[in-house]
Formats: sequence, C-alpha cells, structure tokens
Amino acid sequence: MYNKHSSPHRGGSASRFSRPHSRPKSGGRFNPPTGGKRGGGNNSANRRRFGQHIDVSRFINKAVITEAVEHFVPEHKFTDFSIDNRLKKNILDKDYELPTPIQDKIIPHVLRGLDVVGIANTGTGKTAAFLIPLINKVIMDPRQRILVVVPTRELAIQIEDELRGFTTGLNIFGVCVVGGAPIGRQINALSRRHHFLIGTPGRLRDLIERKVINLSFYQSIVLDEADRMLDMGFIDEVRFLVAGMPAVHHTLFFSATMSREIETLIGAFLKEPARVSVKTGETSKQVDQDIVRIPSGQNKIDVLHNLLIKPGFDRVLIFGQTKFGVERLSRALKERGFAAESIHGDKNHGQRQKALKLFKDSHAKILVATDVAARGLDITRVSHVINYDLPSTYDDYVHRIGRTGRAGAKGFALTFVE
Repeated sequence: MYNKHSSPHRGGSASRFSRPHSRPKSGGRFNPPTGGKRGGGNNSANRRRFGQHIDVSRFINKAVITEAVEHFVPEHKFTDFSIDNRLKKNILDKDYELPTPIQDKIIPHVLRGLDVVGIANTGTGKTAAFLIPLINKVIMDPRQRILVVVPTRELAIQIEDELRGFTTGLNIFGVCVVGGAPIGRQINALSRRHHFLIGTPGRLRDLIERKVINLSFYQSIVLDEADRMLDMGFIDEVRFLVAGMPAVHHTLFFSATMSREIETLIGAFLKEPARVSVKTGETSKQVDQDIVRIPSGQNKIDVLHNLLIKPGFDRVLIFGQTKFGVERLSRALKERGFAAESIHGDKNHGQRQKALKLFKDSHAKILVATDVAARGLDITRVSHVINYDLPSTYDDYVHRIGRTGRAGAKGFALTFVE
C-alpha cells in the first residue's frame, strides 16, 4: 500500500492485501451517484454495474520484469500476408515490422472472408488487425464498402487516422461520423466517394433515418469494442445497424471481455465465426498497481497534489466517476498551478479533441477523464493512471489502467481508497 511516506514506484508494503482470500476492512464497496442515464442508456447491464463489490486487493499487483515475460513469436511477417504490395509498403512505412498476436491470428481469417470474433486486451493492435485485410478487400474490389461501428467519437477519429496512414496513394477514402460534431459537414462528406464509413451508433442511426446512409451498399461491418457498446446502452442501435445490412455480409466482432450477453450477440450477428482470443491476463504485467489510502481527515486533492509533484509523474491520466466531479477536479488542479485538461460527456467534440491533443503533445501534464477515455484511445507514454474515484466494476478498472504500460514500457496505476 502506498502512503505519503513511500514511493509509488516501490509500491510500499502490501502484504496484508496480497493474500488471495483476504478482505480489506474498508473501501471494498462503492456506491456511485444515482440519477440520469450513464453513457447514453439505462439497461440491465448498466444496473448490474452499480454497487458491485470490488475487493481492493485486486488493485495491488507488482509489475513483472519485462525480460521474464514470455516473448511472442508471430507465425507471419506482414510481408507474408496475401495482400497488395502497395499496402505492404504502407505498412512498412508506418514502421510495422512484425504482427501483434491479434494481427497475426485475425488477418488470415479476414482475408479468407470468414466472420471473426476477436477477444483481446485493450492496446493490442486490433485496429490494424481489421483495417489491413479490409483495405486489401477494397483494393481487390473498389465497389466494396465497409462500415466500422465504435462506441466513442475518440476511437472513431483514431481509426480514421490509422486508415489514412495505411491507404496512402491507394485512392481509398473514409468518412467519420460521430455525435457532437456538425452533422451538416458529415452529410456533405458522405456525398463524396468513400469506401470506409466509421461512426458511433447514435449518429449512424440518425443519418440512416435521414436517408443519408443506405446500409444496403455496405458489404462488411466491424463491431469494435462491442462490450463497451453494450455497457453504454447502444445495443438497440447496433441491432438496428446489423439488421440494415445485406442478408449476406461479412462481420468482424471485437471485444475485450466475454460474457453471456456478448455470446448472445455473437450468435445473433455472426455466421460460423473463427474465434481468436489472445488475452494474456486481466491486467498488463507491465503495470505496477497499488492503492493509496486516504488518511482520516485529509483531503483527497491534497494527497493527489503531493503525488503529482513527485519525480516521474510526467504524463498522468486521472479517472473520476462523474462529469461534474472531473470538471471540478481539473479546475482545482489548474488553480494549484498544474497544467491539466479534462474530457467528459458534457464537452463538445472540438473541446475534447483539443484537450486530448494538448495531453498527447505534452502541453498538458494531466488529463482528468470519465470512463469515456478508458477504452480505445491511443495515448502513448502515460506514466501513471490514477483512479481518483473507484471504478464501478473491476472490468472498468482493467480498461482504465490499460492506458499505461503500453508498447513494452512499464506503467504505474494508483487507486485512491478512503
């Protein structure tokens, strides 16, 4: 356990929390605020998340030394795949040398035209795993159109950026449609030639109902982070989108977790899919996890302040539970002299992108966020993730701390417990 007299890089003494069946005396139950819809929906999956018991001993785990982790040897090189040579060149130009596990296993199935289910931890290269073979599909037949459905606007924009890099010089184009951005511009973009349509469920349904998008023209659909879309209450929109596809179509389904609800969706949406699971564990072995006990009578923000001024807290992602709380914490940190930004659902598209850019470019040292940022975002070199508020579920915790310890680097995750 970390306290104000110990180093978070050492993790402090955690012995009494490390026994598999020990129970903490406090902090194990979290009751989030009530009222309103969370993430755009209020379904049974959301209701089950509230008040779930979380044993805080699960937030303590020493990082494994990199050399001790089993080294993955891919079966393929990118040059081995049966794809167009121009696409291979673009892949190499992006400094992609060897496929990640999910890319190594998924790409051959997609190239054969099979429906696929990919189960993998966040940050494992899922985007390239589906973009590369689908781009090749368009190269082979320029009449092909691909629909990519994702839970958040940030992830949609990230996929659009990745698509541009892979399609340099190939005359292949994409359109991104997300909520919170001007719909008129998106309607104009859709009137131009495009092969990939990337969007969030609500905005896609809006544009379909306006008859701007005709799903019968799209032969392939990617459902990325399907578990997150289920959690956010988008299941009706996803069913609407799948129902609008041609009777015979190609489906790629990705999720970080597997549950009974996810299995039901797989059964409804896919036909005899190839299944690939490359999950190596619940949390990354590269992330040193610990808890920070808040002493009785001491303010959480004072404890946070004392952490943030320590050496090594170079790029810090702080998670709060509510939009109001995140905005209030961000402003309080700014008043204390920290370069902090925030992202949450009350900020419009432009404001969120500006905050993310400032953080990515190191103009802001701290980004305070709700769980909207926990999945899919490609933010490199995050030194620390701090759970200022407890997550609603352990699954949310896994996705939060997945923002650090990426690409072989060691990361640190600290969870405040009162």
